[in-house]
Amino acid sequence: MAEKEVILTPEGLRKLEDELEHLKSVKRREVAERIKVAIGYGDISENSEYEDAKNEQAFIEGRIITLEKLLRNARIINNDDVDTNTVSVGSIVTLKDLEFGDLVEYNIVGTAESDPLMNKISNESPVGRAILGKQRGANVDVVVPAGVIQYQIIDIKK
Repeated sequence: MAEKEVILTPEGLRKLEDELEHLKSVKRREVAERIKVAIGYGDISENSEYEDAKNEQAFIEGRIITLEKLLRNARIINNDDVDTNTVSVGSIVTLKDLEFGDLVEYNIVGTAESDPLMNKISNESPVGRAILGKQRGANVDVVVPAGVIQYQIIDIKK
């Protein structure tokens, strides 16, 4: 089965590469040292420090594999690829809630770098899916668990 393409902005690529480098060069050494110290305590069968370190090691190695896979399948969306006429990955979109009149600005990114707290939403999220490919001035309905939210696309920029 083909691996899924991962869409990243240059900033998202840098962030994942930095995390991978940190895990490989810093965290691996730290956890190896913790394991070495824990083994020095003697019997590892009832050694909680050893168990904790081994669990952390497994988590780190799993995350390294995940990051390497993401980076291997990455397609980078550069600013030049972003069209300000229609919403696409890489767009910064201003939406108006048609019920309450609130304005919100979202950066449309791939799933791997979505961070709703920073208003970076995935192209696969309900809002992302609803506005993708739409133009400035379009009204969109977003189906959410509480019902339907209606937005108008006010602005699209890079």
